[in-house]
Amino acid sequence: MPDARVKETERSPGVSAQQEECDAESLATLPLEQERGFAAWQRDIPQAYLGLGPTELDERIAAAKAKLGSRLVILGHHYQRDEIIKFADYRGDSLKLAQLAASRTEAQFIVFCGVHFMAESADILTSPEQVVILPNMAAGCSMADMANIDDVTDCWEQLLDVCGEAPVPVTYINSTADLKAFCGRNGGIVCTSSNASGVLDWAFGQGRQALFFPDQHLGRNTGLKKGIPLEQMPVWRRSMPLGGNEALRLAGARIVLWDGYCSVHQRFTVQQIEQARRRYSGIKVIVHPECRMEVVQAADLDGSTEFIARTITGSPAGSQWAVGTEVNLVHRLATENPDKLVFCLDPVVCPCSTMYRIHPAYLLWVLDGLLEGKVINRVQVDRETAVWAKVALDRMLSITK
Repeated sequence: MPDARVKETERSPGVSAQQEECDAESLATLPLEQERGFAAWQRDIPQAYLGLGPTELDERIAAAKAKLGSRLVILGHHYQRDEIIKFADYRGDSLKLAQLAASRTEAQFIVFCGVHFMAESADILTSPEQVVILPNMAAGCSMADMANIDDVTDCWEQLLDVCGEAPVPVTYINSTADLKAFCGRNGGIVCTSSNASGVLDWAFGQGRQALFFPDQHLGRNTGLKKGIPLEQMPVWRRSMPLGGNEALRLAGARIVLWDGYCSVHQRFTVQQIEQARRRYSGIKVIVHPECRMEVVQAADLDGSTEFIARTITGSPAGSQWAVGTEVNLVHRLATENPDKLVFCLDPVVCPCSTMYRIHPAYLLWVLDGLLEGKVINRVQVDRETAVWAKVALDRMLSITK
């Protein structure tokens, strides 16, 4: 069970005890069929896996992994539940795992315990002989779904008409492969929350204006750190002519921000930070840059999941940390740093719902398939898309080595 200190903050007004129970630890020990009801995204898995308990799942996953040996590598994103992370050969944020996929594994099978866009990136960056598998194909990303190729192309073309030159497209790695390919074809680049600052420096070396999608908050928070005023960072709203902006403002923009966001990081508020400071004298607040501008500005530090983990782990014994990011990582940091106080700013926040679809039963299912000579849930990007997406990813990797 998690250290009790991860729930030290008081329940938010209007939140029931039942809602507060919606966290990783309250669900992780349940069989898949009981976890949240038999949802539509679970119906692809064979019935035999649905009722397996935690002990049997652990034993069978460990045995399958041992039999596959060096042919297999399991990558685990920080937001995965502990029941998955303990089987990961490598764990990290999007950048770290992309780098690992690109250069540090020669395994025949790469099982990516993350979400769909991450598995796509791994397929793009690995050799054609390597097979990338996503245990549950329903593990997507709501932020990535907020930008599609037609809308982004339309925006880019309108900006070209209004500004007289094409903006440099910058896509957050939380995006589909075809949007990464769009960036590759059009002189653009991919970024992560770890390297957004350096990527924008690169983009401004290519052109005067960047089109940043799909997460407006990462783009805005990074731009502000570079001294770009808010009036030069308009938000492009997909359903409106010129994104709801006047042409003159778009022409003067340095960064045009897409109107996407992360639903998990939207939950963190300035009020939560103020509450944490009232309860704990000397508390340090660290948040992810996908949070709103006012939350990032009210915090002491902000950075990627890798930065958050590294900062808390490297802090002195007795340090106190209120953390604004996905709760699985916060719980894990609390457990791995028992000499420190570590808790989530929002104690009722549920795990990232799509990351959480990588249940251990799904991991066992795809590993059993490999032992039987079957590849289940392969993620494979078509060649043309992969070629151009790799151009954009390689540009990112070249400036972050």
